[in-house]
Amino acid sequence: MTCITRLAVLVLIVGAFVSTAFAQNRSTDSGQAYPTKPIRFIVGPGPDVLARMIGQHLTDSWGQQVVVDQRPGAGGIIAADTVAKAIPDGYTLLGTTGSYTINATLYSKLPYDLERDLAPVSLLATASFLLIVNPSLPAKSVQELIQLAKAKPGQLNCAHSGPGTTAHLGCEMLKISAKIDIVSVPYKGIVPAIIDVIGGQAQLMFAVMSGGLPHVESGKVRALAVTGAKRSAALPNVPTITEAGAPGADFISWNGVHVPARTPHAIIAKLNGEMARLVKLPDVQKRMLGLGLDPVGDTPEEFAAFIKADIARWAKVIKDAGVRAE
Repeated sequence: MTCITRLAVLVLIVGAFVSTAFAQNRSTDSGQAYPTKPIRFIVGPGPDVLARMIGQHLTDSWGQQVVVDQRPGAGGIIAADTVAKAIPDGYTLLGTTGSYTINATLYSKLPYDLERDLAPVSLLATASFLLIVNPSLPAKSVQELIQLAKAKPGQLNCAHSGPGTTAHLGCEMLKISAKIDIVSVPYKGIVPAIIDVIGGQAQLMFAVMSGGLPHVESGKVRALAVTGAKRSAALPNVPTITEAGAPGADFISWNGVHVPARTPHAIIAKLNGEMARLVKLPDVQKRMLGLGLDPVGDTPEEFAAFIKADIARWAKVIKDAGVRAE
């Protein structure tokens, strides 16, 4: 074989290799071949039950293992920074919650930017809160609670699960919007906060639905209102906080999924389509409702608009209340 012939063969081999690699890259970018290996689903603060449920369904659908990796430290900052710096190929997901839109304002220096460094995939669910009080409190409505707080300035304690949490900012929203003087009292989690409301050491709190509902049903606390746009099917006689006359204290939390920015649009679309399908499954909806979550499933564009609005809402509350990170 002559040198020229050898060179021609070599060129053909290299060309074939490059063409194959290019085709594979195009296939991956288009989302057609994705996923071809295990996916890591990183979760920050809060329970990982939703991530595990969605992850198992993705595993069943795509035949690739979804490994849930919980990193609760620093209020989700570690988890978010890990995903923001990951390779943008769809193999690292972030389970986001309402904590992330709060953190965007609460912390002046974050190692990542939520809107710049992370791309929204889907809003999976929203979570309402119950405004609960100790049953001995002489207030059977939100308006009666406000009147009582005005009659006893600085004497009613609003328990919450820690500084900068959604429940904490709920206390501040009620305080500002109703122009009342209530004392914000932090606890190390929702359980000790509810225990003190039951015991009477604190008089009221905003408890996430899954945490507060069992105690309302047992009669250990009284529910005056539910946050969010609609009443709870579990408590149909409890009005929304807007219906109860305190629209300025209306808020929700949420659960969603983000990926690193610059992840190919086709991969985001494939993830979004599958998650939108999953949250409509009867067994998934039943489980989510049992966790106090209202299934959503929207487009990446709708989720991006939701994130922007949520950041703006909490930024105003944090500024008006003078809340600082501890």
